[in-house]
Formats: sequence, structure tokens, C-alpha cells
Amino acid sequence: MSRIAGLLAAFAITLVSGAVMAQVPTSTPATATSAVAPAIPVAAGPVAAVAAGDLQAASTNELTNQDLSAFLDGFVPLALARGDVAGGVVSVVKDGKVLFAKGYGHADLAKRTPVLPDRTLFRIGSTSKLFTWTAVMQLVEQGKLNLDRDINDYLDFKIPPYQGKPITLRNLMTHTPGFEDVARNLISTDGKPVDLERYLKSHLPERIFPPGEVVAYSNYGCGLAGYIVQRISGQDFDDYIEQHIYAPLDMQHSTFRQPLPAAMEPMMAVGYATASDGKAKAFEIVDPAPAGAMSTTALDMTHFMIAQLQNGLYGNNRILQQATAVEMHTQQRTEAPGLNGFALGFYREDSHGQRIVGHAGDLDYFHTDLHLMLDANVGIFMSFNSAGNAGGAHVIRKALFEAFLDRYFPVAPVKEVATAATAKADAARVAGWYLSSRRNVSGMSMLYAMTQSHVQALPDGTIIAEGFDNPAGKPLHWREIGPLKYQQVNGSARLDFITDANGRISYWTTDGEVPVMIFLRVSGLHTLGSVKLWGTLALLFTFLALLVWFGGWLVRRHYKRVLELSPRQRRSRLWGRLGTLMLFTTLLGWLILMIAIGSDPGLLLEGTAAPWMYLLYAVGVLALVGVVLIVYHAVRSWMAPRRSRWVLLGETLLACSAVYLAWLIVAFRMISFNTRF
Repeated sequence: MSRIAGLLAAFAITLVSGAVMAQVPTSTPATATSAVAPAIPVAAGPVAAVAAGDLQAASTNELTNQDLSAFLDGFVPLALARGDVAGGVVSVVKDGKVLFAKGYGHADLAKRTPVLPDRTLFRIGSTSKLFTWTAVMQLVEQGKLNLDRDINDYLDFKIPPYQGKPITLRNLMTHTPGFEDVARNLISTDGKPVDLERYLKSHLPERIFPPGEVVAYSNYGCGLAGYIVQRISGQDFDDYIEQHIYAPLDMQHSTFRQPLPAAMEPMMAVGYATASDGKAKAFEIVDPAPAGAMSTTALDMTHFMIAQLQNGLYGNNRILQQATAVEMHTQQRTEAPGLNGFALGFYREDSHGQRIVGHAGDLDYFHTDLHLMLDANVGIFMSFNSAGNAGGAHVIRKALFEAFLDRYFPVAPVKEVATAATAKADAARVAGWYLSSRRNVSGMSMLYAMTQSHVQALPDGTIIAEGFDNPAGKPLHWREIGPLKYQQVNGSARLDFITDANGRISYWTTDGEVPVMIFLRVSGLHTLGSVKLWGTLALLFTFLALLVWFGGWLVRRHYKRVLELSPRQRRSRLWGRLGTLMLFTTLLGWLILMIAIGSDPGLLLEGTAAPWMYLLYAVGVLALVGVVLIVYHAVRSWMAPRRSRWVLLGETLLACSAVYLAWLIVAFRMISFNTRF
């Protein structure tokens, strides 16, 4: 949900960084489908409004049903085939009317069922949050909730304080409550109904930031908001959404209920990893449901988009007062002046001279995006039922929206801004390692540490931020156009570095991606560069020591020789060797587990990694005891007579390696016995 699965999968592939922009491949899989379902006849709208200033003269591509059909029919089927995606749907609204709604590909590959925009249900993942936030704002305007009041006043359990600051609903809606990220039990396929209250009380995340200070996307936070809606309204969350949002918007084919109501089951699109694989995946159960459990059709989503664009009004029904809707769309915070930030629930995506709010959504197999152009009164929704290959759903939805903006809201070429005179000095200043604010520290500190991204200074004063590539897979270059403010070379995206009160680099943020997290500076031994260098050397030396000892034992056994050591030295040596084995086993076990999580995110999402973590925690404790024995044996070796200099050197290097690996185990919480991940 909201890219957490993608982040973890990317970690296991690279063991270095998080999400990477992938390219659309140039070849079309032979088994991919590009069948297109009939479009629903809809009313055509006028040419999109063109803002003054940076925009060119009005585009010759008018935003009409006819032009959209030509554009999308040429774009989507080819993108699905290249991305190995089974099916998708796109709907567009303009000026209070449905302008376009059409399905592409297949909802069920085995049955060759086409996607129908008014009948095929898609899971929309975290785009569901917009309905939860809308429900919150309904209760705010009724005076039943206050955005700036301690949420503990609305709960029947307590969120522990952090640095004396309470969490508010405004914090939850801007993803600044300060929670660590949690994935365990977020998605399951067991078909069991969810219990929102039980989940929230049993999965309380650790607080890692003061509330209101650091943006770090939180599914748990949205679950809390949904529970507050349930408690304050006196209605079950599902009932509340159906009565106060679905009913007035005439959304007859939408639900948060899990499993699906029987009447809706035949309408559900089947999820797939890839179209070429073709293996149907089970219905994904999301917990907490308010954060991402909704199933809906593309046509139902047009009703919601129209209501939001019309500031709460749909037909003769109103789900929000105008002032409330305007506040909901207004940016509440930004992580860098001039860059997009969070509104209330929506994140801002301003581009092409347009004020834009939106929200994406991701489960394992369904991937969705929604964008509302507030000034143009235009909205676009898209959803896909397969992750696809490297050029799959994540790439398609981003490329489709960018192409949509370029076609109907064209802008003048980016004005050239002179490179700052401080470029080379500042490039050296910002170079280093950075870690996403959206992370888990309780049970998966080591895994998230491996997702650090590297900012590299180049000789010409430009920088590279690892994880940001162009469509050809080459890293984007950024040049300084103002104090610690960077612009993409041959592009318009921004990347800004923010300093603390002492002038030190604190973090960087960008408008090249949605503003759901920042990248915080990492220093000292905690940097990935340091961990990779010293950890690799220490682990390699430990492994070589084990090989040498085993080889030496084989040689002595063959020649029937024994080591000339005292009984005390033999015991010391034996315990040191066992400690070395425990140490190596611990680190190797964590490495294997992290790779397994990357290839199978279900180990995290369904919590099946927990037993293995407990085992590794226990082995880790033995490993730390072993480190003491390794060091003890090294000291004893120096004190014993007739030990060769090579033996002493080896024992000393092994002791140093063991001490470093012990620090690694403690620093990255590999003995925490915590499985809140």
C-alpha cells in the first residue's frame, strides 16, 4: 500500500536503495493481452481552461471524448502489453460531467473477461484514504471533531506521548504523527474479516519523530482516523462510508467490506503478478481497512472526483460544505519552500501551471492513481490489476498522467537558470548517505538501513541522487540554481536540501516524487557506505577464519597431528571458534531473511517472517556471548608462549572483526526480540 511493497522489493534486489524509476521495455510479451472493452457513451466537454503565465497558447488537442479516445486507445493497450499488465481502466471528468470511461485488457485472463468501467471492480489501495479523510472532514464541519485536538480524546486507548506533543487529526491527515512504518498483517489472503479495533490496539507503532515535524507516510495513522470516525459517529466504519459518502454520490458498486459482499464478488477483477504468468491471486485483505481496503469501479470514482472538484457538491447532494472542501485541498505543509506538500489527506502535485491534488494506491497486485486539477475542473482516475514487469503499472500510471498533462495542459519550455557559483562547494557539502523518514526501526532497522540512498558529487558541480533515473535507466543529474536548491538537468523537477539550526545538512526532498517522505542525513558508522565496507570485510574475514580452521582440522586429521596447546588454551580456542560460528550464522541469517523478504513481501505483510526473526534474535544473543569469547581467546593468545606472529595477527584481526559485527548487531537492533514491523 502506497508503495511499501515496492520499497521492500527494491531493497532486496539492490541491497542499497529504495524505489527506482523503471523504464517501459521496448519489446511486447507474446502472451500479453491488449483487448479493449467498449467505452461508455459520455458527454463531451469544452476545451480545458488554460492558465496565464507559463502556459503556451491553447493546445490544438481539445479535452474531448473524441480526442481522449484517440489518445488513450493509442497509449494504454501498448503500455499494458509492454508492461505485462493484464488489464486496466481509465476515467476522466470535466466540468461536472463524465468525459471518458473505458476499460482495457482483461479482468479475468482465464475467462477472457473484458474490463468494464461501470461493472468491473478494482482494488484502489491507498486511494481509499481519500474517503476516510472525507469522512473525517464531514465530522469536523459538524463540530464533532477538531483537527488540532489530541486524538487521545477521541480514542478508548492511549497513544503514548512523545516529547510532550500530542498527535492531532491534522498530523494524521498530513502524515506527520511521527510513527514508524509498519507492514505486518497489512495485507493477507486468508479471507478472514478484519477487526479495526483489534488491529489498532495490537499494532501500535513506535514513535520515532515528534508529531508535526517530519512527514513519514503512515497507514496506521489513517486506520486511527477511521476508528475515530467509527467511535464519534456511533456507526461501523463501513456503514458510515456507505451512508454518508457512497449513497449521496450514487456509488452503487463500491465497498470497504472485506471479504466482498456476495453480490459484488462476480464483478471483482482478478489480480495478477504479471499477465504472462497468468496465475490468479487471492483477494487481498487490507488491515487497517480505512487505509486501503476499498473496491470500486472507474465510473463510481468519477462521482467522487466530480464531488471533490465541485467542492463537495454532486448533483443535488453535498458531501462537504464548500469551505471544508477548499480547506481539504489547500496545502497545509511543505518540506521545502516552493515544493509540493500535503493538503488534508490529499497530497499536492502542482504541475503544468495547474493546482493538482491526488493520491495513489498500491496493493501487491492492484495499482491505482487519482489526480484532480482544481482550476481546470478536470479529474483523471486509473487502476490496473497487475504489477507487471519493470515497465509495469508503476511506470504506466506515471507516464500516462505526464502524457495527459503534456497533451492537454502544455507549458512553455523550462526557463534556463544560471548554475550557482557555489555549485562545486555545495555539491561536496551535500554528498553522502540519506535514509527515508518512512521506515521501521523496531524489527526491521537493518533492512531499512540497507535502503539508504547515496548523493554523489560530480566534478562539474552537478549531483546524482541514487534512485532517480531517466526512462533509459541512466541516473538523473541535478545542478544547483540557488543555495542548496537543485533542478533536474534538461528538466523541471526540483530537489532541495534543508539545513538545521547549525547550518548542517539535515535532509533532502524533491517534487520529482509524491511528498510522502523526506531523506534524512546519515552520518558516521551508520552510513551504508561504512556498513558495506567494514561489514563486508569483517564478515569475509570471519568466513575465512572458519574455512582456515576447518581446513587445518582436515590437514591435522590426515597427518594425525594435534595442536600443542594446554588444556586451558584448547578450551579457550574451542569457545572462540563456536562464538565465531554463531556470529557468522547470525549475520548470514539476517542477510538471507532480507533477500527472502524482497522476493516475497508476504513475509512482512502477512507476518510470516516473525518466527524466523525470533530464531535470529536468539542466535544473535549467543553471537554476542561468542564475541566476548573471541576477544578473550585473542587476549589469551597474546599471553601464551610460543604462538607465531601470524596466529597472533589472525586472532587480533578476528577479534576486531567480531567487535565491529557485535556493534552492527546492537546498533541495528538485531537482538531486540521485537516483531513489530
